[in-house]
Amino acid sequence: MASLSSDEHYQNQILPHVSRTFALTIPQLPPALCTPVTNAYLLCRIADTIEDEPALSAAETLNYLNRFSLAVGGSGEPGPLAQDLVSRLSERTLATERDLIANMDRVLQVTASLDKPQQDAIQRCVELMCYGMPRFQFNASLQGLARSSDLDDYCYYVAGVVGEMLTDLFCDYSVDIAGRRPALNALATSFAQGLQMTNILKDVWEDRSRGACWLPQEVFTRHGVDLSKLMGQSQDKGFSAGISELVGVAHAHLRNALDYTLLIPAKERGIRRFCLWAIGLAVLTLRKIAHNPGYTAGAQVKIRRSAVSMTLLLTNLAVTNDWVLKRLFAGAARGLPLARLPDIRRPRVALIEPQRTRLRSYGSSGS
Repeated sequence: MASLSSDEHYQNQILPHVSRTFALTIPQLPPALCTPVTNAYLLCRIADTIEDEPALSAAETLNYLNRFSLAVGGSGEPGPLAQDLVSRLSERTLATERDLIANMDRVLQVTASLDKPQQDAIQRCVELMCYGMPRFQFNASLQGLARSSDLDDYCYYVAGVVGEMLTDLFCDYSVDIAGRRPALNALATSFAQGLQMTNILKDVWEDRSRGACWLPQEVFTRHGVDLSKLMGQSQDKGFSAGISELVGVAHAHLRNALDYTLLIPAKERGIRRFCLWAIGLAVLTLRKIAHNPGYTAGAQVKIRRSAVSMTLLLTNLAVTNDWVLKRLFAGAARGLPLARLPDIRRPRVALIEPQRTRLRSYGSSGS
């Protein structure tokens, strides 16, 4: 018990160093959810760090992601994996991320201590993430993604699976929430896509500096823009029109996110705050982007601290009042373009639960 308490303390200590946002929102959750959600985030962060490490070849990345997925599932050895990984990390990996990987076994000790439904939800999320991310990262280029449906698939693997996992954790925590599982499941991936698309739009120029673009060329072709030819600055009307169109899509997903949140019983204030804070900050970011579509850096569309503080205050005051929350969202989103979303879908491969044998085969094929 002393060892487990120490491992949980490590989780809480490292979290604010790898994510200021989640260090702000996770403590709003009920105590029974804080540990599993923190654990899940840190495991996803490890997978993302492996994926982003430039010193690894494509085959090596596949191999490490496969080994990590097996370790999360309880059939791999985290100690040797952590040692191997730490020795391969470049200077581009942050010191805090290096520390997290070095302490992978401590994080997985916490995973093993969770209830079986919690473990299953987290393992499924990590397995799908490790399976899906490389399909896009290995083909990343300044040409962007071909179609809007490709953006949907990308968002599913890097964020949608997290939305599904959180829904599973919330339903396991509360019988009342579990009674609304079908409606929550119908909106979970859209909620996550709204947040992910906001980040993609905010970070578009930073991603391009690393040789990647997650915007769909299909959208910009309609406005006469070739993403592969964009320079480090753009006041092009066609580019701004394409960005505006994607803001409309993200806005529509965030409306689904609000609907998702309002399905959470009002008495669950902590879970509602966890969701509402993320939604509020995303909407404010979309407003900044919409008002400055010619931005050339994420810093130009960053939200002011005063706006963040006001968002937290207002959502806290209205957390149990659905009518007021809808009015607050409408006010924050006023003037934003709004797209009509197609039916929410998941990548075909995700319709079948990933099997470790398939992951093992996938990793071997990349070697």
